[in-house]
Amino acid sequence: MRKQYVLIGLMALIVQFAQAQFTLEGEFRPRSEYFGNGGNFTGGTFPAQTALDSDEGFIRTTVRAALKAAYTAETYKVFINFQEVFAFGDRPQIATAGNGNFRVQEAWADLKLGEFSSLKLGRQPLSYDDQRILGGLGWAQQARTHDAAVYKYKKNKFSLDIGGALNTTVDEIYFTANLFSYRDMVFTRLNTKGEKLNFSFLALVNTFQNGGDNDPTTAPTTDRKATLLTTGAHLDYKTGPLSFAVNLYLQEGERVGGTDVKGALLASVLAKYKASDKLTIGAGYETISGRTDDSAAFFPLYGTNHAFNGLIDRFYVGNHANAGGLNDLQVSLATKISGLAVTLTGHYFTEVEDINGTGKDLGSEIDLVIAKKFKEFKLVGGYSHFFEPSEVADLPGVKSTQNWAWAMLIIKPKFLNTAK
Repeated sequence: MRKQYVLIGLMALIVQFAQAQFTLEGEFRPRSEYFGNGGNFTGGTFPAQTALDSDEGFIRTTVRAALKAAYTAETYKVFINFQEVFAFGDRPQIATAGNGNFRVQEAWADLKLGEFSSLKLGRQPLSYDDQRILGGLGWAQQARTHDAAVYKYKKNKFSLDIGGALNTTVDEIYFTANLFSYRDMVFTRLNTKGEKLNFSFLALVNTFQNGGDNDPTTAPTTDRKATLLTTGAHLDYKTGPLSFAVNLYLQEGERVGGTDVKGALLASVLAKYKASDKLTIGAGYETISGRTDDSAAFFPLYGTNHAFNGLIDRFYVGNHANAGGLNDLQVSLATKISGLAVTLTGHYFTEVEDINGTGKDLGSEIDLVIAKKFKEFKLVGGYSHFFEPSEVADLPGVKSTQNWAWAMLIIKPKFLNTAK
C-alpha cells in the first residue's frame, strides 16, 4: 500500500513538472588506480613524494555515485545533486551504517533578475577558463563546490560574474587550517569573446581565520585574520591551426598564520598546432614562484590542479604549497587511432628557488591517457611514470620505479526529461 502512495505521489509530481522542465540524471564513475609508491602520491615521504623500496604498490578502487535533479521554470532554475563517494571495501558487507560520505554535493537556485542577469545562490561549483585558480576539480571523486552567491550578467560576447561566500556556523571563530578553505571570499570575473580572442580577468580576495599563536595547524585562540589577494588574466587565441593559452596571476597579502605574500607569481603559455584532424602537437611552459626570505610561494588556490604539472600529482595537489616553486616545461602529442583518443605528455620539472641547497632539478614525468567513447558510456585510462633526478634516484632505499596507472568507467544515465 505504501508503494502505491509513493507511485501516486510521483505521478502527481510528473504532471506538475509538465508545466515546466524537469530532468533527473545520474552518474556512476568507478576508478581503479595502481599506486606504485605504496600510497597516494599526494602523501609520500623521503624526499617529498618519493617511494622507497619498502613501499609496496597497491590497487584502490573508488566510486562516485550521484543523482542529479533540475527544475527549470520561467523565472528560476533549481538544481540539487546527491552524491556518495566510496572505496571498495570501506564498509563491512552487513554494516547497518554507511561510510559517512553521502552528502548534498550541489544545491542552488538561479534566479532570473532581468533579460541578461541572474543571481545564483547556494552550494555550487565555481569553474572558469582553464580552471587554474577556480575549478570544479572534476577529477577528484568528491569534486569541489562552494557555498556562495554569484551575480551573473551576460550579453552577447561579454559576461561578468561577481560572487561572495561567508563560511560561519555560529558566532565563533571559523578555523581555516590551510589554503584549501577560507572564512570568506569575494571575487570578480569578467570575460569577453571574439572570433579569435577569448580574454578573462579575475580578482579574488580570501580571508583566512588564523590559528593560535601564529600556528595555522592548532585550534584558533583569537579572531586574527589574514587576507590574500589573487588577481590576473587568462587569454586564449586561435588563428588557423595554431592556438595559444596564456595565464598570468599575482598574489599579495597574507597566508594563514600571517605569513607575508609579496608579489608571488604564476605565469604560463601553452601553444598547440593542429597538424591534421587526427594529430595535434603542443608545447608549453609554466613558472610558479617559490618561497623566499620575504615572501611565501604562489599557490593556485581552488583550481583543478590535477590537470597541471603532471597527472601523478606531485605538485600542488595537497602538497608543495610553500616549497621552492616550480618550472614546468612540457611537450605533448594528441592523436586518434581506431576510435581511440590518445594523448602523450612529457614534463621536465625544476625549482625556482633552491631552498634546500640540493639543486633545482625535480625530475621528469611521462603521462599517457587513452579514451574511448561508446554509445552510452566512456572508458578512460592512463599510465604515468616519474623519473627522479639523479641526486634522489641514487640515494639508498629509493624505489627504482615511480609509477601510477588508472582506469575509469563513466556512465551518466538520463532517467527523465519532461522537455522531450
